[in-house]
Amino acid sequence: MSRTPAGALDVAFDAQPRERFLPRAVVGDAGRDGPLDIGHGQTNSQPRTVRAMLELLDVRPGQRVLDVGAGSGWSTALLAELTGSGGVVVGVERVPALVRWASAAVGAAGVPWAEVRRAREGVLGLPGEPPFHRVLVSAMARTLPRPLLRQLVPGGVLVVPVDGRMLRVVRPAAPDADPEDAQVTEHGTYRFVPLVTD
Repeated sequence: MSRTPAGALDVAFDAQPRERFLPRAVVGDAGRDGPLDIGHGQTNSQPRTVRAMLELLDVRPGQRVLDVGAGSGWSTALLAELTGSGGVVVGVERVPALVRWASAAVGAAGVPWAEVRRAREGVLGLPGEPPFHRVLVSAMARTLPRPLLRQLVPGGVLVVPVDGRMLRVVRPAAPDADPEDAQVTEHGTYRFVPLVTD
């Protein structure tokens, strides 16, 4: 299994420091390796967890990446560093106030190939868009969110916490293969805020 190189992750985290994506009340805790409250029942995830997820996602330069549950926009900006300017990163978030916050933070992050949009009610991801090479989900799903599998290119990768376990899901590479035949592997136990799917 390919993983994002540690060096690329180091560069991304250095370029997009966590404190730029936090409310003033918790900026002083940016260096703490734990989740931080960003309001509206949402959190900015633990840095160690974010790094582990990005490593599993194995983002390559020039790819299209979907960030589901963008929250403060930090993960969206980190993904943009990994794709480089030849890529496209779209974060989706359902809380309007967080969409405004994250859009401003990502807009100031020096990665104009990345953006944050408000998620459509009752719609998971961006099914009307061209398919993505990678999909990252930063909220806990009860079951594998199968609509996201169909938003991947053949051979694309989804990383998502499901029922307490981190899953890496690879869509079959054959263009005519059923996305439901994806390869699923488990990578440890985690806690996240719930993924809202309706």
